Amino acid sequence: MKRVVEYAHVVESHKPYIAVLFIQFLYAGMALFSKAAISRGMNPFVFVVYRQAFASITLAPFAIFLDSKKAPPLSSGLLFKIFSVSFCGLTLSMNLYYIAINFTTATFAAATTNIIPAITFIMAALLRMETISIKHVHGIAKLMGSAIAVSGALVFAFVKGPPLKFINWNQATHDDHIQDSSMKGCCSREEWIKGSLLMITANILWSMWFVLQGPILKQYPAKLRLTALQCFFCCIQSAFWAVAVERNPSAWKLGWDVHLLAVAYCCWWGNFAGEWTLWSIMGQEERRRKKC
Repeated sequence: MKRVVEYAHVVESHKPYIAVLFIQFLYAGMALFSKAAISRGMNPFVFVVYRQAFASITLAPFAIFLDSKKAPPLSSGLLFKIFSVSFCGLTLSMNLYYIAINFTTATFAAATTNIIPAITFIMAALLRMETISIKHVHGIAKLMGSAIAVSGALVFAFVKGPPLKFINWNQATHDDHIQDSSMKGCCSREEWIKGSLLMITANILWSMWFVLQGPILKQYPAKLRLTALQCFFCCIQSAFWAVAVERNPSAWKLGWDVHLLAVAYCCWWGNFAGEWTLWSIMGQEERRRKKC
């Protein structure tokens, strides 16, 4: 029983780190499903609209009934802040992300998503929201980890080497050669660089969204309502963008295929990841206030 209590205490004290690790697994699945949907003809802008629309509808009942006591009154200034953060952190980042994934691969998208914690840490440090202690081991580890993560993403983006085959169990067949040639021809070098830059820009905007959640949560601590509001604003903003870009009505049709599966996965697990992140940020802010 003591061990269970000890483990529970360790988990409680390391919630933000566990959340970050779990979120990376969810983001990997999002990259795979969204790449499959967009590769099969789904418009990236339409994908974002459906994802955020499903998320808004799903979160609305929970936000209304579970966060009614925590929700303070919304002023026009606070509402404008949430609208602006939604545009910069969600609308721009998501649309750029899904445009970029059309020019790259799901592996690249999942790999570069791992630099979000590093970029978030750098931004928080520059804004003096995070302290860096070079005299301590954990401070040096943070700096080295951030540098390695960002450097690895840049190498992944601009250095495209040969495929790695650690164990060659069977001799290459004709079908394998066809598959390799199709993978190499999926995008040109210019498209790859374009997609890489768009993906890194999307990750920077996403990191900025994480950093801005802390100050907004201090003013509006209702996490579910805040998430639902941002999803709703992102849906409206992305809808205007999608209508301006995609005028073909058939592009908005959803069937029982990978398009619907990708939208559902990204809606459920993507917003679960976002909600867990807000919950972790809020918990960290509360612990900091107690220490102060």
